Formats: sequence, structure tokens, C-alpha cells
Amino acid sequence: MYTTLIEPEELAAPLAHNATGMSDWAVLDCRFDLARPDWGAAAYEAGHLPRALYAHLDHDLSGAISPGTGRHPLPTPEQLAATFSRWGIDEKVQVVAYDQGNGAYAARLWWLLRWLGHRNVALLNGGFAAWQQARLPVDTAPAHREPRNFVPRPAAGQVVTTAELESALQAGELASSQSTDRGTHASGTRPSDKWMLVDARAADRFAGQNETIDPVAGHIPGALNHPFARNLDAQGRFLPAQELRQRWEATLGGAAGGAESVIAMCGSGVTACHNLLALEIAGLEGARLYGGSWSEWIRAPHRPVERSSS
Repeated sequence: MYTTLIEPEELAAPLAHNATGMSDWAVLDCRFDLARPDWGAAAYEAGHLPRALYAHLDHDLSGAISPGTGRHPLPTPEQLAATFSRWGIDEKVQVVAYDQGNGAYAARLWWLLRWLGHRNVALLNGGFAAWQQARLPVDTAPAHREPRNFVPRPAAGQVVTTAELESALQAGELASSQSTDRGTHASGTRPSDKWMLVDARAADRFAGQNETIDPVAGHIPGALNHPFARNLDAQGRFLPAQELRQRWEATLGGAAGGAESVIAMCGSGVTACHNLLALEIAGLEGARLYGGSWSEWIRAPHRPVERSSS
């Protein structure tokens, strides 16, 4: 069972079997481009992993947008269960998700399945780019899987709402990045009653200096910044577990013995899942997702915003 990462060569073996041998494996192509929402589907048609189905971020991995939501609201468990059933996924199926390379979108599918209690799901390390670099076969034929019955078992407490985050901020329950030295006290420990909000956006967007996607720039007061790119090597593959742990310890400080107090966020709840996957690879489990993230937080003008001066 693969629960975090799978390498191209490891996936190539079961894919080489006949269709019957692949019945308990489901491969999902999650390639996407925020600026070109139709690009991923077109790329899938041009060539994809053998027997892979296409998972569209907007249509399959997100719920309906409303005036109060962010850009990629979470689907309901019932909506996701219907989608996973249509893709032929049940408790027996090993799922593998991939995107164009760095896992920014595939990690969303990984987290959604884990949220609903499906543990045997892994991300293809390096994505489609790594598959091609390994000179492994690519197909253009549409794939099909027989539907199965996916039973959702959503994990309680894994999603933080905007209302909960507002209350925590007002009650002083968020550890301040300014007053606690990247989330730690001078003693090197973080107070156990504080949540740590970690934003996966690039440093310039977090600082409010280069916002090209959302109408308001900046970050939530007290948030820490851990760009999801820090989880990757130069080839867009996840760093080894020990190196990931060291990087996350530098971000979380005294919370690094366990990630139960971490709330992951980003622009719309997508790349935050990349950080959640990296934490699990590093052996730091228990972090939660702020699904609405920045694009939902700024829907109401009364919610506070911080920007960095440099």
C-alpha cells in the first residue's frame, strides 16, 4: 500500500499488467493551469499515463463557488463520494494521483481522499515530467473504470472554517509570527494552546508585494510562510523525509514534535495540501486544512490583513 509517494518505476510495474490486474489500481491525471483552466484536459487528450482518468480541479475536486467562498471551495463529502464512485474507487483500490510535475494539484486529490478516510492514495513523485524522463509509456486512448461504491468516512476536525479561524484570531489563539520568532518563544517552545497558521503561497504573494490572482494582497495576521516549493528539489520531486523534517522544524520550531496544532492554508486550499503531504512524509502528522484559505478570507472587508514592508 502506498500512502504518500510512489516513484515512476514502482507504478510502471502494475500498469504493465493487463486490465484485470489493474482493477484495484486507479490512476488520476490532475494536470491543471489556473490561467488556462482547459489546458489540463487538453494535455490529457494529447497523452497521459496508461489507464489514467482525468480529474479537473474546478469540476471534480472543488465545490460550487458562492459570494462567500474562495476560488476552490471544498466539495461536500457526498459530492466527492459520488465522484470517487464514478471513478471506480472503493476501499480496495490503490489510487495514484499525478500532475505536470511538482504535485501542486495532485496533492489536492491526495488530501481529499485522505479526508474521507481512504488511506491508500499516493502522489506520483515528479508527476508526468518524471514519467516521461523515465521513458515510460504514454497513452492517448480515453480510459474507463467500472463504477464502485465509495463510502465516505470524513475525519472529524480536519477542516477549519473561516468562522473558526476568525474566532481563534480574536481570542488570541493563533501564535504570532512577529512575537514568537517564527512560532516559538525565546525558550524554543511554542505555547500548546496556540494554533500555527502556515501559508503555502510564494513569499512575495504572502508579503503582499506581487498579488496577481486575488483582489487583495497580503496575509492573515500571525501566519507563517512556508512556500510549497520548499518541499521540492530542483527537479520538482519531494525532498527526502529527513530533509523535509528539518525544513519544517525550521518553520514550526517547538511545534515540530507533532503537527496537531498546524493549520495549513494557501490561496484557495489547493497548494496547502502539498504542505500537508510534505508534513506527513516528514513524519509530522495531524495538521488541518483551512479550506477557504486566502481567497475566502478576503471576501469580507472587516477581516484583518497584514502586509510586509520589505
